[in-house]
Amino acid sequence: MRAVEVLGTPLRVTAYEALSDFCHERVRSAGVFAVDFTNSHIVAMRRRRADFRELTSCFDYFVPDGMPLVWCMNWGGKAQMSDRVYGPMFMRECLRRTRPEFRHFFLGGSEECLERLESRAKRLNPGLTVAGACGGYFSAEEESKVAAQINEATPDFIWVGLGTPKQQQWISRWKSQIQRGALLAVGYAFDVNAGTKPDAPLWMQRRGLGWAFRLASEPKRLARRYLCYNSLFLFYLLWDGLRGRAIRRTTAEGVL
Repeated sequence: MRAVEVLGTPLRVTAYEALSDFCHERVRSAGVFAVDFTNSHIVAMRRRRADFRELTSCFDYFVPDGMPLVWCMNWGGKAQMSDRVYGPMFMRECLRRTRPEFRHFFLGGSEECLERLESRAKRLNPGLTVAGACGGYFSAEEESKVAAQINEATPDFIWVGLGTPKQQQWISRWKSQIQRGALLAVGYAFDVNAGTKPDAPLWMQRRGLGWAFRLASEPKRLARRYLCYNSLFLFYLLWDGLRGRAIRRTTAEGVL
């Protein structure tokens, strides 16, 4: 399938329905695959830090979660994407469209968040099969128990909402130990879909200002991250762009 490489990260040209259909078909096969819903923060981290780039090499698919990435991908006609594939929206649409034979596991968030997430998901799709759930506040020593719990539940979809970089680190360490299914790093999607944290209004999302809404909502936690990595993203676009290496069309396996 087509991909567009932005600062070294191959972002797949896809859409909500196409990605959902792909995942539902792919989980019927043996093995496990990992999908990262990628924003400019993650792209900048992969560009700047070799250790994070190596850690995230276990992901099979990077999907553009932010509008600035879509604008980059569309530059010069390299892609014709009309919208991003936003993790919270994809999770909601995938859960709504899924059938009872597909099993879902939620990994992340607080106990309250998980209870509200499952309740809302089942209102959205009364036939939804939730195979299990585990809160995100576990120690390093408990990680093997979490992986064992997932394997025992035999889910098709493992939704991982631990936040960046914890969710990428967990998937990197345990992907090879998970027996089957899709590992989906969706981060903020748990809080948004559980209703424990607000999401940006659609007009802000369409203009690539979701980060500004989150920054205003959680300034102490997010100010340093956004100041650092949003600035780095713009710097690398300019720096790599001057050398013709910022945005490149690539080919990749699979169809999304």
